[in-house]
Amino acid sequence: MLDLALTSDQEQLVDTVRDFCAREFAPTIAANDRAGHHDPEIFAKLASIGLPGVCFPQRYGGYGLDYLALGLVCEELEYVDTVYRTVLSVHVGLVGMGLYTWATEDQKQRWLAPMARGEKLACYGLTEPNAGSDVASMQSTARRNGDNYILNGQKIWVSDADTADFLLVFAKTDPKAEGRGITAFMLDRVACGKALRTEPIEGRMGIRAGDVGSIFMSDVEVSEADRIGDEGDGFKIAMSCLDNGRYTVAAGATGTVRASLDASVKYARERKTFGQEIGRYQLVQQMVAQMSRDYEICRLLYFKVAWMKNKGLRHTRNVSMAKQYATDAAFNAANDAIEVHGAYGYSSEYPVERFLRNARAPIIYEGTREVHTILQGEYALGYREDRPVKKSLPPYQPD
Repeated sequence: MLDLALTSDQEQLVDTVRDFCAREFAPTIAANDRAGHHDPEIFAKLASIGLPGVCFPQRYGGYGLDYLALGLVCEELEYVDTVYRTVLSVHVGLVGMGLYTWATEDQKQRWLAPMARGEKLACYGLTEPNAGSDVASMQSTARRNGDNYILNGQKIWVSDADTADFLLVFAKTDPKAEGRGITAFMLDRVACGKALRTEPIEGRMGIRAGDVGSIFMSDVEVSEADRIGDEGDGFKIAMSCLDNGRYTVAAGATGTVRASLDASVKYARERKTFGQEIGRYQLVQQMVAQMSRDYEICRLLYFKVAWMKNKGLRHTRNVSMAKQYATDAAFNAANDAIEVHGAYGYSSEYPVERFLRNARAPIIYEGTREVHTILQGEYALGYREDRPVKKSLPPYQPD
């Protein structure tokens, strides 16, 4: 049975993260956004309250909470700004949960444990300049050389590219096999030396306080022990990682909806025209009512995905729907919040213009709106169904 009530541990977690974000992040985000400055201490601050290990078992250095706890954290982080949720999304959702699913026990101790303890930050390199939604078109290669592999290629639009210690990347071990020839590798920045280079991507519309960049691999040598899964498992691994990442994006976007709602309610109660609060006008009420409705829908959608994750059920269809709906709702809520604020909403004096700029990127990454529309259409028509997979995220089990 799906129980929507939070446990005492979850309620305490939400209160802790909310207070922490208000104290550590909220006072500086506007200035960092204007300056395009990424605070390199974000991950260390998240680690100071144990968030990198929130949903991982204690045997790997985590807190041992369930997957809903991760969603609740992401909602609170993005309520302040998308950049904070993104750091945790990539580290825990795209990389950590992928390792928890696919890595060997030795690899989990080598890679996942320091990640869960907050000692090492990880990023996820899948997208390439000519391969986004069409993953099978990637051009990065991994050539076998005895017990090692030699990696060459470029990844782009990688969150935390410049600051990550560990990098989960995908390359073709069999270039002729398209998607079936992709393999996953974990890279250690220090061990790779000068063969691995990263560069920031400047001039971004939103998430300006984030670290977003490109990865360049020039004869990067890694051992067979750094390969995740078998040769050819890379496409399956990448897609399962995206299921986890999409969950955190959906939960985070829910935070943007709530932030837009709260900002709009506050302004509508303060601003007066023609002798009354603008909240008294029906068209303002219409926008606020839609934000309130969408917040509840978004929250229910990601709560259901969390429940499915906790049960060990495949949830590709459900998380696709949650991600698509929540990211669209976040953009619409931020856009309406600007309307509620009038001319002030177009100014950085209020945070809603930042909400709108930030809300555009999640509609694109981890599956564009169009990709998710096709997925949902094919599921509804019966052309696609969630079949058993080789490996799935382990269900939540208290330590």
